[in-house]
Amino acid sequence: MGKRLDAVDLSLHIETKEDYKSKLKKAQNELLHLQQDIFQQNIPCIFVFEGWDAAGKGGAIKRITEKIDPRGFQVHPIAAPTSEEQQFHYLHRFWKRLPPHGQIALFDRSWYGRVLVERIEGFATKDEWQRGYDEINQFEKLLHDDGYVIHKFWFHISKVEQHKRFIKRQHHPLKRWKLTDEDWRNREKWDEYEVAVEDMLEKTDTSYAPWTIIEGNDKWHARLKTLNVVIEAMKSHLQKNSAIQGIIDQNNYINQ
Repeated sequence: MGKRLDAVDLSLHIETKEDYKSKLKKAQNELLHLQQDIFQQNIPCIFVFEGWDAAGKGGAIKRITEKIDPRGFQVHPIAAPTSEEQQFHYLHRFWKRLPPHGQIALFDRSWYGRVLVERIEGFATKDEWQRGYDEINQFEKLLHDDGYVIHKFWFHISKVEQHKRFIKRQHHPLKRWKLTDEDWRNREKWDEYEVAVEDMLEKTDTSYAPWTIIEGNDKWHARLKTLNVVIEAMKSHLQKNSAIQGIIDQNNYINQ
């Protein structure tokens, strides 16, 4: 299988701010209506956001959530596990953050830390992170079988673009806090992380919990594409639910 990241077209972009604003408003309005449908049909949704540092995950999450009902979603920013969390299986802390039926959960980083940062930084043994692919697939399959919508995003930018964003953050008084020494250290291991990302995409891209790579060099494009994929994932699940309910109703009518 060829490298998926090499095939990503990072030149994709939105031409004008007016075009971006118009499409953003339309997508956010559609998402608001879908959120109500998801709530009424009691469908839980999970959206996972992974990507390079400064690739735009936070900006995309903000555009997803800023116009929908705040009572119906929760964003989980995932940091390193606490000393208490380290006493359990690594998936334990994510089980506690799963959304109730009818709610949406957005994970800003996730259980994929097992096969990314924990792999590269040596926080998991080789046996542990290699075992992680099957464990994660089984975890997501279990949730899918329980009716969850699951979709995962990898935000991809070029190494040059990441450097530009780091420097911009470094010189911006209100964004300087976003840039840490750890970000610079991770950048030095770009090639190692790239191998880990390719393995992750190859081994955990499933029909029930697929990955979408977001071309992130242009933030407007990235935000709109992410919104549209979220919309399509929810619509697809709602349509499937309607079709299943139609069959059930028909069978009940026949059996009366």
